[in-house]
Amino acid sequence: MLQSSAGGLGALALMGLLAEESQAADNSGDADPLSPKPTHHPAKAKRVIFLYMTGGVSHVDSFDPKPQLIAGHGKQITVDNWQGRPGQFARYLKKPNWEFRPGGKSGIEVSDLFPHIRDVVDHLCVIRSMETNHTNHYESTLGMHCGSWTFARPSIGAWVSYGMGTVNKNLPSFVVVAPQVPYAGAQTWGSDFLPGCHQGTRFMPGNDPVPDISRRVASQELQSLELELLATENRIHQQRLSTEAALEARIRSFETAFGMQREAPEALDLSSETAATLEMYGLQPGQTTGFGWQCLVARRLAERGVRFIELIDVGSSNNWDAHGDMATHAPLAKNVDQPIAALIRDLHQRGMLEDTLVVWTTEFGRTPYHETAGHAGREHHHQVFSSWMAGGGIKPGMAWGSSDEFGIGVGENRVHVHDLHATILHLLGIDHQKLTFRHAGRDYRLTDVEGNIVREILA
Repeated sequence: MLQSSAGGLGALALMGLLAEESQAADNSGDADPLSPKPTHHPAKAKRVIFLYMTGGVSHVDSFDPKPQLIAGHGKQITVDNWQGRPGQFARYLKKPNWEFRPGGKSGIEVSDLFPHIRDVVDHLCVIRSMETNHTNHYESTLGMHCGSWTFARPSIGAWVSYGMGTVNKNLPSFVVVAPQVPYAGAQTWGSDFLPGCHQGTRFMPGNDPVPDISRRVASQELQSLELELLATENRIHQQRLSTEAALEARIRSFETAFGMQREAPEALDLSSETAATLEMYGLQPGQTTGFGWQCLVARRLAERGVRFIELIDVGSSNNWDAHGDMATHAPLAKNVDQPIAALIRDLHQRGMLEDTLVVWTTEFGRTPYHETAGHAGREHHHQVFSSWMAGGGIKPGMAWGSSDEFGIGVGENRVHVHDLHATILHLLGIDHQKLTFRHAGRDYRLTDVEGNIVREILA
């Protein structure tokens, strides 16, 4: 029908789509899309723990000290951008709500909003010149995770899974631990056009972190017999559709789910952790909620070979979006400050920080000024904000880049989101320009057609 209606062009198009779907298996040279893959160059990091603070943490109240902003509090200035709209706008400078103090031997200044993280600042590389493309939550959340601000694309965790495979077939290669769904929803950890086995698997704090994982038959032996029969039928069906890569991904997902029945409960069971470890993370025995639980679970998943672990603190409401009052940052910071510092210490003590890359970020910063003098809150600010990285080949105890005197724009050494992604992939041994997937007639990659490795922060 296609040949007769389009002179053969339709048939050629269909063949092209089928070829694209089978690309993942063909490129890997292995029928299993999650088999470990060789890196493009020697890797410094084996895994990533990605800490994402939803809503837009204020850089000038956390990791970017601005003495001139304090001195100029209440002063009227003119800015050329307001919430993404160019123009000339009269605004009033607003000083930070928290005092900055130096931490560690490096003396890097961190505000009293994060006193515990300040205590481990010698392990961090604080980036004070981050820039993103959009001033809205949805688009910037998508951009930070997918490298695209306009369309859903595979998440960075899915790209890492696709590029590296997994070393533990009983756990997903990409896990997201989140109590609530952030802006952009499940697209945040989606695989989009990559094979479905690479999408993030969400664990939720609570008594049932992985729903529907318990077997529904009387014994493991009976379940194994059922699954063997199912696997046989799946493979017969697959042979009839040899070009259908999505089918292989689905089969692999079922196999991972079976393995998770054995390994996930053990990984999520903290009863074997010492009282000292629980106390360090701020946890009580038997506790299964809170960011401390998320961070300790992240360490346990990292020990068990999960490639990319993302921790999201809160969802699309009651987050860091402090339009009305910056005081709302205080309880949110208290929720994550001690657990994050504990995670850094724990990884370091166990010798894991050397090959585990920890990334802390948010979608954008907050304005150092407001429309009215003395306003208690801050608005969205995409022109400059702060992130930090630790371990996994990053120079410790340094601050990189700067914002201008008031924290309004990048001053020196701009680091775009594409640059951050390129650097993360580089530390994992992946060339961001070579990690591509052909879809809809073109080669896609996480960094699109941009991205530069920030080599100055590499150890």
